[in-house]
This record gives sequence, structure tokens and C-alpha cells, in this order.
Amino acid sequence: LNFWLIFQEFQRFCVTAEMFGLLFFVLMAHTAYGDVSYSFPEEMKRGSVIGNIAKDLGLDVNRLSSRKARIDTEGNRKRYCDINLNTGELIVAERIDREGLCGKKKASCVIKQELVLENPLELQRFILNIQDINDNSPQFKQSVIKFEIRESAEKGSRYLLDEAYDADTGMNSVQSYVIQDNEHFLLSVLTRENGRKYGELVLNKELDREQQKEVTLILTAVDGGTPPRSGTVAIHVTVLDANDNAPVFSQAVYKVSLPENSPLDTVVVTVSATDADEGQNGEVTYEHVSRREQLQTDVLFDHRAGVRFHFLPDLHHHHPRHEVLSQEKAQTVV
Repeated sequence: LNFWLIFQEFQRFCVTAEMFGLLFFVLMAHTAYGDVSYSFPEEMKRGSVIGNIAKDLGLDVNRLSSRKARIDTEGNRKRYCDINLNTGELIVAERIDREGLCGKKKASCVIKQELVLENPLELQRFILNIQDINDNSPQFKQSVIKFEIRESAEKGSRYLLDEAYDADTGMNSVQSYVIQDNEHFLLSVLTRENGRKYGELVLNKELDREQQKEVTLILTAVDGGTPPRSGTVAIHVTVLDANDNAPVFSQAVYKVSLPENSPLDTVVVTVSATDADEGQNGEVTYEHVSRREQLQTDVLFDHRAGVRFHFLPDLHHHHPRHEVLSQEKAQTVV
């Protein structure tokens, strides 16, 4: 019985010792590292030297092979760097695209890696800080930005423009916008609370649809890289009509001579007016307003040919006078 008790106590001691040893190993494994970090630009070629990790960690280069030194990815799918066992240098193993790895929104792009050594087991953690390079140009979502602006729009009217997108960060992102010189518009570049730049189109000279129905401009987004990169988009402005033109007759004065014995329904004169506006604003209707009741004429409306005055009896005793012939912004002919 005593032997059996002694054996049980010995088992408990062994288990406790094993657990203590395992705990000590884990603590040693997780404390035996320094916060070593390397900063280098994205898109470096494979084999490019990042730094000498053996020197930075105070490791014996001659023992790297025997200790089976290797890089552990700490859960990353790719091993972005490797170690040269002969020199202790950390080298690029895979193409590193900062935008693809960390996205645009992150101010920093960090990859955590571990250097693993055996005999004895040792873990050395280090960090890779991936720096952005200006490898992306600003881009607009659409190929054309379209506006419809009425010609009656006042000078100083503002129109918000679409922002350009740049996958790069910091100064390598969009820093400004420029627009080609033109007669009607200026560009105002503004900054949002998050620091992003955007533009507004400002009407600097009133539009005239009758002179120019469309305006096409080129907007350019420029980043702050060295050298800078840029992207462009077309701005297409369709000028909408306003009722800013009065009908105009083909002649300011219509003079007609006809015999006093002209038969009834004789066409005296045909007049026509045109309006430079379009749509309903350009449709012309006619109205005959006689200033003398004794004038014996009649009016036949012909929308294609204009207005025809027809002769009625007792015309030859009256003097010429003015007749209003258009309802819209009326023009008068004699």
C-alpha cells in the first residue's frame, strides 16, 4: 500500500514538472523577441534586400543554417520575405502591392512576421511597414460628367463635380483639379473635412443657347507624387433654352400697293416672323389688332407661310397704320 501511494505521488510530481516545463518554454518562446521593424516601399523586386535581420537581432550568422532559421508568416497566406542563411539578410520573396494588401483607407500598412530558430527553439518577431509609392493615377468613375444648365442661369452659379479616385495615399492621392481655359466656366477646388479634394464648376459668363448649344470641357485630377500622375474626364454641358428672344418679322416695314378695284379675298401681303428660341419658346402665333375700326381687311392664318392679309371693300380711302402681328413679345410692322 505504501508503495502504491509513493507511486501516485511520483506521478503527480512528474505531471506538475512537465506542465511547469511547458509553461516555462511558452513564456521563454514568447518573450524572446525584440520589436524590430523594417520600412520599405511597395513593389520592390523579388530578391531585393530589406535589411540584415541577423545583425539587428544579434544572431550568429554561421549558425543560421544549423538552427534551421526560417520565416513564419503568422497566419498570412503569403510569405512576403525570406532570410538569406549565408548573409542573414531579409529579402523580398513576393510582390507586395500596398493597395491590394491593406486598401486605401489605412494610413499605415503593417505585416507581422516571425523568424523561427531551433536548437534551442527561439521566436523573433518583426514588423514590415509597407510604404506607398505613386503607382496609381487618379481615375473618374464615369468617362463623361453631364450637366444641363439653363441659359438664364446667373453668373456665379455653382455645380458640384464628381471626385476622382486614387488608390494611393497621402501626397500620392489627388491633391488638385484643373480645367482647360474656356469662356464661360471657372473651377473652384475645395477640401472636405477628411482632407479629400473636390471641385465645383462656377459659371463665370452667362450662357447663350442661340450662340452655343453645347459646351465641352476637360477636367484633370492631379496627385502630389513625384513626378505627379493625372487622370481626365470630359464635362459636357447642354445649354437649355430660356424665353429670352422676341419674334422677329422678316421685314420691319411691309409696303403694299394694289388697285382700288381689287376683288374680294385678294391677298394683300404675306408676313412671317421667326423666334430664335426652341420648343414652345420658339413657336410664333399671330394676332391682328386693328387700330381703326373702319379698316376693311381680314386675316387668314397660315402657320407655314405666315399671315396673309385679305382685301375687303372700302380700302382705298384709309391711311396706312400699324398692326400688331405677334402675341409673344409683340413686334409691330407698318
